[in-house]
Amino acid sequence: MTDMIPFIDLKAQYARLHDDINARITGVLDGGQYILGPAVKEFEAELAEYTGCKHAITVSSGTDALFMPLLAMDLDATSAVFVPSFTYTSTAEAILLAKATPVFVDVDEDTFLIDMDDLNKKIDAAKKSGLTPKVIMPVDLFGQPADYPALNAVAAAHGMTVISDAAQSFGGKSGNQMVGAMTDITATSFYPSKPLGCYGDGGAIFLDDDNMADVLRSVRAHGKGNHKYDVVRVGVNGRLDSMQAAILSSKLSIFEDELVERERVAKIYDANLKDAIVPVRVPNSRCAWAQYTVKVTDRDALQAAAKEAGVPTMVFYPRPMHLQPAYRAYGGGEGSLPVSERISDQVLSLPMNPYLSDDQVMRVCDALNAHSK
Repeated sequence: MTDMIPFIDLKAQYARLHDDINARITGVLDGGQYILGPAVKEFEAELAEYTGCKHAITVSSGTDALFMPLLAMDLDATSAVFVPSFTYTSTAEAILLAKATPVFVDVDEDTFLIDMDDLNKKIDAAKKSGLTPKVIMPVDLFGQPADYPALNAVAAAHGMTVISDAAQSFGGKSGNQMVGAMTDITATSFYPSKPLGCYGDGGAIFLDDDNMADVLRSVRAHGKGNHKYDVVRVGVNGRLDSMQAAILSSKLSIFEDELVERERVAKIYDANLKDAIVPVRVPNSRCAWAQYTVKVTDRDALQAAAKEAGVPTMVFYPRPMHLQPAYRAYGGGEGSLPVSERISDQVLSLPMNPYLSDDQVMRVCDALNAHSK
C-alpha cells in the first residue's frame, strides 16, 4: 500500500520548533513553578493580545472552558442552553454537568453552523414549555466563526448570554475581529489536534467582563477566595500547567504562518475536488481550518478506496447529539433535526495540516476524484 499521508503532522511542527520548545520546557523545569507559574501568565497575556480580548484565562481542557462559565452562572434544570446538535459531545456534556437543560438546534446545510431560524423557533418553544432561556452556545464547527452579530442580537433580545464553543476556530476572524473577542464568553481547546494545540489537554476562556473573569479564576482553583483555604464557591481543578503553557507560547509564535498554510491547502482542495461538495465559506471571515470537511455519497466505499491510496479520512460526526443515548431524553428523536441527521451520513474530513505539500494535497484530490469516476 502507498505510504499514508499524515492527517495531522505534529512531528513536522515539532521539528520546526524543536530548539525553542526544549528551551522553554527547560526554563519551566529550572524555575520549579509548575502550576500557574510565569509561563502561564506569559501565555495568557499573549492570548489576550492576540485575540484583542481583555481577559484570557487558561484552563485544563476545552470541555472545562465550556463548563466553567456555565457553572459560574449557577444554572439549574429550568435553564435552557441552546446548542447545535451537529457537534462533539463536549458541548452538550458541559451543559448537563452544569445541571442545565440542553435544547438542540439544527444547523445550516452548507456551513454546518447553527441555524438562526431554528434557533428562534426553539427559543419560543422553550419558553412555552416553562424553560427559561439563559445561554446560546454556538459551535464554530471545523473552524469557521458563526454569525456572532446575529447571535448577539438574539441573545440581547431575550436577556441571554452567548458562550461560544470555539474549540475548532481559534485563529479565525469575522471582519477584523478575532475569535475570542466577538461575544460575551468564548471557550477554546488546545487538544493536540486543534489548530493551536499543546502536548496534552488544555483550553482557554476569553472575555471582557472583569467580575466574571474574577469568578472564573476562582472556579478553576476549587472556588478559592482570598487564599487557598478560603473556599467561596463550588469550583473545579481546572488549571493549565506551566509546561503546556510554555509549549503553547512557542507554537503561538508561528501560528499565523501556519494559518496561511492551512488556507493554501484548503484552496487546493476547493479548486480540485470535482464531485465532493466542498465547504461553503462564510463571507468576510477567516476559517482556522481545524478540519476540511466535504459532503459525499457512498462514504464507506470512498473511505476504503482512499485508504488504499494512502489517504486517511475521518468522520466528524457520525451521529448528532440529539440521537446519542446519553442525550436522547432532551431531543425530539429521529426526524426532529433533519439537516443534522442528513449531513451526519455525508460528511468526510480530509487531511488538513500546515505541513502538507501541494503534491500530497493533490494526491488526496486524485484519490477522491478517481473513486467518483
